[in-house]
Amino acid sequence: MTAFKEPLAEVARPRPIPGALVAMCLALTAIGVLAFAYGLSTDADTAWRAYHVNFLYFAGLGQGGVVIAAIFVTVGAHWPGSVRRVAEGLAAWVPVSFVLGAIGFLGRDHIYPWIAEPVPAKAAWLNVPRLVIVDLLILGLLAFFSIRYLYHSVRPTLHGVEASSGAARAMVERWTRGWRGDDLERESSARSLRRISPALLLIFAFGFSILGFDQVMSLSPMWYSNLFGAYFAWGAFLSAVAATALLAVLHRNTPGLEGEMTSGRLHDIGKMIFAFSIFWMYLFWSQYLPIWYGNLPEETFFLEARLGSQFFQSTWNIDWARLDEPWVKLTLAAWIGCWVVPFWVLLGQRPKRTPAILGSVGVVTMLGFWIERNVLVWPSFAPKDPTAWAGPVQFGIALGFLGAFVLVYLIFTRAFPALAVPRRS
Repeated sequence: MTAFKEPLAEVARPRPIPGALVAMCLALTAIGVLAFAYGLSTDADTAWRAYHVNFLYFAGLGQGGVVIAAIFVTVGAHWPGSVRRVAEGLAAWVPVSFVLGAIGFLGRDHIYPWIAEPVPAKAAWLNVPRLVIVDLLILGLLAFFSIRYLYHSVRPTLHGVEASSGAARAMVERWTRGWRGDDLERESSARSLRRISPALLLIFAFGFSILGFDQVMSLSPMWYSNLFGAYFAWGAFLSAVAATALLAVLHRNTPGLEGEMTSGRLHDIGKMIFAFSIFWMYLFWSQYLPIWYGNLPEETFFLEARLGSQFFQSTWNIDWARLDEPWVKLTLAAWIGCWVVPFWVLLGQRPKRTPAILGSVGVVTMLGFWIERNVLVWPSFAPKDPTAWAGPVQFGIALGFLGAFVLVYLIFTRAFPALAVPRRS
């Protein structure tokens, strides 16, 4: 870890949002909206399922950002410095996730197979009222605590800040109302964050696990794995760690952050990707191994539909022809992106300290988890069609989510409350 250094007071620094980047984000968002509308008119099943996959991925990416920051607060970490502020920016998407989650339930007949074909033995859990109430409650609690976290985190940095736009200026004024002085506000903020962060972490751990059961496992209603919820939640967290590493690299030359994204801090966030990718692989292996040696049909079919029959043989001799079975290659691509690349590339110290390598690993890991979310969802609908996840509608909707996510991040970090930078006198 980097050496301990007394944290400096921070101040928000609003900056203009690059017009070209905003235009690109708006164009991507428009593509997504048009692709979704076109999909609804031609193949509603495909449109809603692509929407579902991208909702799950980006909801995890945004929520994972504030979870990273809350972990730093809870453990009293001093090494992150401005890396924590970069991670917090991802959380601007969390309230949007609540809205998109509510919209997603409008397409429930195209997403959840147990609505058309009820499972009597699981009717107490797999029913629409329970699903909507519980999952929206989870998303609502996460949004509420995330907003409270951001409020108490950024409030001490906002006093006297001149926001560029009217909406941002009004929000700055609202979030700094009743200002009691810099020192008192920083102390109050630290106390509030120490209370909110553990609660937020617990809600994420339990809530995202339940979302994994409801939004992914229920798509194959006869399959079950008690560990799947933790696996799903950890994937969301690790994708956010990768995004934070990439953004830390991209913010190295941000005005006010010169010298903040040091090689030591990049090394530390690189160690997080490295170590947590191992734990992600451990969670996967801990599910796969007992399912493999138990060899019970009600447990094996979910993984076999994705990994293929090669990984359910009694011998480890590879039959290369089995790798041509549906979904196997895409599943292996996700595995390479989520574990092979971050583990082997970041095995030494120098790659973690090299911005180009660390940033590239961040991109590959994020893409790996986007593929992994597709692999979790699509084979439940089309176990024999490995092309079901790919197409103009599917990719267009994904680009729309990406454009909207980046736009929200830019607005939060550049307009309000802006990326907080050390206050140097």
